[in-house]
Amino acid sequence: MEKVEPQEHLESTPEEGKPNTSPGAPNEEGEIDQQRSKRLNRRLDLRILPLCCWLYLLNFLDRGNIGNAKVLNQETGDDLLQKTGMTANGYALTVTLFSVAYTVFEVPSNWIMKHYVRPSVWLATLLGCWGCLTLGFAGVHNYATVLALRLLIGVFEAGFFPGIVYLITIWYRHNERSVRIAFVIAFCNLAGAFGGAIGYGIGNINGKAGLEGFRWLFIVEGIITVLSVLPTLLVLPDYPARATFLSPDEKKFAEDRLAERGGGYNKEHATRKEILQTFFSPRMLAHYFAYIANVVTQGSFTFFTPTIVTGLGYSSIQAQLLTVPPWVVGFVVAILLSYSADYFNARGWHVTIISVVGGLGWLTAGLLPTTSYVQRYGCLCMAAAGAFPAAPSMTNWVTCNTPSLLTIPFAIALHNSCAGLGQIIAQWIWKTSEAKQGYPTGNFVCAACNFFVAIVAFSLRLWYVRMNKKGVRDARGERRVWSY
Repeated sequence: MEKVEPQEHLESTPEEGKPNTSPGAPNEEGEIDQQRSKRLNRRLDLRILPLCCWLYLLNFLDRGNIGNAKVLNQETGDDLLQKTGMTANGYALTVTLFSVAYTVFEVPSNWIMKHYVRPSVWLATLLGCWGCLTLGFAGVHNYATVLALRLLIGVFEAGFFPGIVYLITIWYRHNERSVRIAFVIAFCNLAGAFGGAIGYGIGNINGKAGLEGFRWLFIVEGIITVLSVLPTLLVLPDYPARATFLSPDEKKFAEDRLAERGGGYNKEHATRKEILQTFFSPRMLAHYFAYIANVVTQGSFTFFTPTIVTGLGYSSIQAQLLTVPPWVVGFVVAILLSYSADYFNARGWHVTIISVVGGLGWLTAGLLPTTSYVQRYGCLCMAAAGAFPAAPSMTNWVTCNTPSLLTIPFAIALHNSCAGLGQIIAQWIWKTSEAKQGYPTGNFVCAACNFFVAIVAFSLRLWYVRMNKKGVRDARGERRVWSY
């Protein structure tokens, strides 16, 4: 457990006429450093964010394309399920194994990236491997091949997002990460919208060159992914010490500014105590379980949005296009919410409020008559506001409050590996047999998950306020300011 330090009286009133020289007081030098930090961030944002956002868009596009392929051209018998003899339960098992691979391989991936392989090389390797496997999907003709390829894609995709988040902690301070993580995660909303638009377009070329629409879908998206490997190797910066675009003085500043609240690159190994607390301390488990619940709603959008929209009375090709607006809503809300959470340094309140909004969306969709198509579609957009937008703040919250600064990459990976468990749950709650009833199980489970996230986030906020008041130290015995 974290050590509790007897509370010291730190506040003091400076004498009249004398400058306030306390560590937190603004001064000329601090103001210069703040401006210098902003200038550095602008350079980093141009170098890191566009590429990371693009790569995560591809990651999410390749992750969710099986959901589009599942219903694409099903009216003509040319969808993935009918062409490979896959049943609805077989599809659920396929994406379940994909999620299992995510859960198992995220922590080892970040371990490798921290200790053995540079971020640019490791992320490019993962990208190239799953891109080639996505191309392989264009040639599937039986369920066994689908199962094997999807499992392998899960192995290589698993470490990608935690790797990007770890890269962000290497370069940015604690109060600068949420909005950057949000920009990256928000592109999964664009990927959902983009994937729906691509699916709509490709659905209309079904049969060209003797290939079904879903095969063209995998070919197009696989080629784009493979072509992105080289820019990743050449452009993505690894660590401040290796940054050729920074001067020696800028490199030192980039490293020094991260010292106060954790971040940067450190190959030092954590102790057994630090690792155990990162994995099993009650407050960290609360973070992990809340993220599992949040990802149930995310997974529902990732794998079943076309299915849900089809259940609202639209054809499979129309459903591809109508998946776009909910993803766009999620994108806009994610950016605004994460910026606000960083600006006010109040992640708990933001996660609580937006999760309640999402929960009300799912709950209302489940309670409305199945024929209320327009109203239920509006509820789907409302639910989208509570699914993905909470994730960036939840992820950054973990990076700010790890029991040890040395275990940040492992906390990131473990936190995100919970996504695999949430996705597994999501696979089984959207039952084909309930399509005519409007999928009540899926809607009510997602509503319950959002409300659970709100309760945990509110409780964690109170917990961290109490830890700060008691002066609780971290697993290394160092003084920390816990973010709430």
